[in-house]
Amino acid sequence: MKKNLLITLALALSLGVTAQKKPNVIVVLADDIGLGDISYYRKMHSNDIIVETPAIDQLAKEGMAFTDAHTPAALCAPTRAAIMAGKNCYRSYAPWGVWSPYAESPIKPDDLTLGKVMKNAGYSTAFFGKWGFGSDYYEKNDNTKIYKGGRVKIAMDVDVTQIAGNGPKQNGFDYSYMFPSGIQDVPYLAFENEKWAPFKKDSKITFISQENMTKIGVTLDKDEGLGDSNWDPHYMGPQLVGKAVNFIENSSKDKPFFMYYCALAVHLPHTPSENLNGKKIAGTTPSSHLDVVKELDVQIEMLVQSLKKKGVYDNTIIIFTSDNGGLQVKEDKQAGHQSSDIYRGGKNQAYEGGHRVPFIASWPGQIKAKTINTTPVLGLDVMATLAAITNQKIPENQQIDSANLLPLFLGKSKAPVHPYIMTQSGTSKEGVIIENGWKLIIAFDKKDKSDTKRTPNALFNLVDNVEEKENGNLINDPKYKAKVEQLFAAFNAARDGNKPTKI
Repeated sequence: MKKNLLITLALALSLGVTAQKKPNVIVVLADDIGLGDISYYRKMHSNDIIVETPAIDQLAKEGMAFTDAHTPAALCAPTRAAIMAGKNCYRSYAPWGVWSPYAESPIKPDDLTLGKVMKNAGYSTAFFGKWGFGSDYYEKNDNTKIYKGGRVKIAMDVDVTQIAGNGPKQNGFDYSYMFPSGIQDVPYLAFENEKWAPFKKDSKITFISQENMTKIGVTLDKDEGLGDSNWDPHYMGPQLVGKAVNFIENSSKDKPFFMYYCALAVHLPHTPSENLNGKKIAGTTPSSHLDVVKELDVQIEMLVQSLKKKGVYDNTIIIFTSDNGGLQVKEDKQAGHQSSDIYRGGKNQAYEGGHRVPFIASWPGQIKAKTINTTPVLGLDVMATLAAITNQKIPENQQIDSANLLPLFLGKSKAPVHPYIMTQSGTSKEGVIIENGWKLIIAFDKKDKSDTKRTPNALFNLVDNVEEKENGNLINDPKYKAKVEQLFAAFNAARDGNKPTKI
């Protein structure tokens, strides 16, 4: 750790980072994007590209693309909380996820967050898009009580006109345009700076039913419930990127900005816009899912164009990644598209396709172009990396799992940043540990609320079997008994103790 700190300080001095010259930073967290959804990654294994992603590909060509990057979980809510706080999912009260937008946030008031880190460094901070891990709301007609409710019933007795706490502002963001659950769940509306932001002048809070959504060609992914009477997810992507572009255009040249852009794409319902940035979107690919992949790429194009127009692109770091692996869509497969590329499974699963994702870093003049990095990294490494970029030292108890990737970005180090990768599946409740290419999948007893009843159920050598072919599951091979025991012990020591999972 001391060596890494010295490297970071030396890098900061060599870069001559001053208050005026600090780089702007944009972190893009896509929703449900797999490695195979980004054509730059897919081309590493196949020439059969169904949908091109030229804007995201260009970021990779101009910077560094990681090929062994993982999400903290194979599902969105636990991943989003982990990235925001720089801590593994199991360190929160809800290790497997927060499943109601009205649930208690796993982020505590004294937790450091991405917003707080960058605000401490003197940045103007902004959050855009899907929040996804719970906030506080008042009870309807009583702003002295915080509403408490899960997803066991349709919530109508909650005040959704404002965020009462645990929203972007409380987590260090000066400005926010936030969708509590993206486009997938209640409340179906947007908040600007913690206040409901009506989509139109005649908007009102109403009941969003499947019956009414059917009239506009939308199938709700989750619950019926409260929302803006003008809710139509076809327009939410353009609405979001428009706000982000406006923020860049109006940013001060005298103060650096940090933007955390949590895209709504490409989660269900797949409702692509007709056109965006002069490009036709809907109906231009084999599926509505891939239409939205295309729309996401155009959003990135718009962000880059606005940075260049502002004259700050060359002094902006862009990090692009995803909250979990890709989706398994029948129409995509029929067309020859593989969201998970060569990897087994997808979103929600413990296999590589569930948590191995794109991770791209671009910084003109600092990160060498066309660089492929094979170091195993995690999405939650963003926090320590932002701290290093801004020359901050974070207390050890606040970044116990987040590793500094700046030396990797700048080609100053090739050393591992984690002793092993710790991640997990979604609803199947499986833990994962990967060390030197050996991967152990561990089943948790779903009836055990203490999460202490665990059983190893799969062992793969990813060096020889990165596709995790079933006949390559070595869990019952006596020759690998010691390997199973060693990985299982390391997993338990990390999860049950306060052991750091960064080097």
